[in-house]
Amino acid sequence: MSADRNPDRIAVEPLVEPLVELSHGARRVLLAPHVGGAIAAFFDMRDDAEGPLHWLRPATPDALAARNPLGMASFPLVPYCNRIRDARFTFDGVGVDLSGDGNAFPHALHGNGWRRPWRVDALSEASARLALVHEPSGEPAHHWPFAFEAAQDIALDAHSLTVTMSMRNLSARPMPFGLGHHPYFPRTRHTRVHARVKSMWHTTPDPLPTHAGAHPSIDALGSPQGMSADAFDLDNNFVGWSREATIAWPDEHRAVTLRADAPFDFMVIYAPVAHDALLCVEPVSNVADWVNLDADHASKGGGVLAPGASVSARFSLTPRIG
Repeated sequence: MSADRNPDRIAVEPLVEPLVELSHGARRVLLAPHVGGAIAAFFDMRDDAEGPLHWLRPATPDALAARNPLGMASFPLVPYCNRIRDARFTFDGVGVDLSGDGNAFPHALHGNGWRRPWRVDALSEASARLALVHEPSGEPAHHWPFAFEAAQDIALDAHSLTVTMSMRNLSARPMPFGLGHHPYFPRTRHTRVHARVKSMWHTTPDPLPTHAGAHPSIDALGSPQGMSADAFDLDNNFVGWSREATIAWPDEHRAVTLRADAPFDFMVIYAPVAHDALLCVEPVSNVADWVNLDADHASKGGGVLAPGASVSARFSLTPRIG
């Protein structure tokens, strides 16, 4: 999987299903509700021959045609985020087995919302509401044993793209939950990431968390110049995040700042050495395998929704040029 550096292809090539376009001035967001409720692109229109200025890695026509969420600009993580070891856990004395859920990964990954179509419940020029209702069944991507409804309120204004995620437990019993979003940023050899964090979860090769502690990336992220996206081989959860991170392209004199509210108390950075076109900086409510992890809540996050209870979380992306 690689980034497509020709963003105009999104607009000019025919798609199997149309995208939903939001606009505010020169700013645009393209949504792909049928591809896991994903954001397909976030960019500013420009009058010159350079074409749109992208703040997220845009989806390619191939990814859209294949309905591949991993090829989108960002996609929602519900009703949990990150991995669950061996796709199994025990909650409230009852075993949960997600191994036959159609997830193509050895450990259950990112919930099922990103593998389901979402409906458009509301739409205006600069905002949209995407919704998903889940009822457990034997169908692929329906094995999560708790009924829930989720929504994304996506809005543009003169400054930012804001996404407010919400989820309500429709089951008659408590439900463990996690929330997150999975943005891919353009990655070049000059890309830098700035953030203040306290510790990093080290992992097995899978990767699954083993312990939280020090790592050179922590100081690099907090330094004045930020961390180079090429500095480390990362697919890690960070604890003690200030809920703000900036992804900068100093050679292009531009940056975008990610800000989040609780319960997005953790940050994931995915900057693999093997795929040097990929960079994700993700706001999430829990670390990987939180339902199986023997750690205090402050270190691993996650939560439980009582029957009928709801939770919401918001993040924004604010571009800056100059």
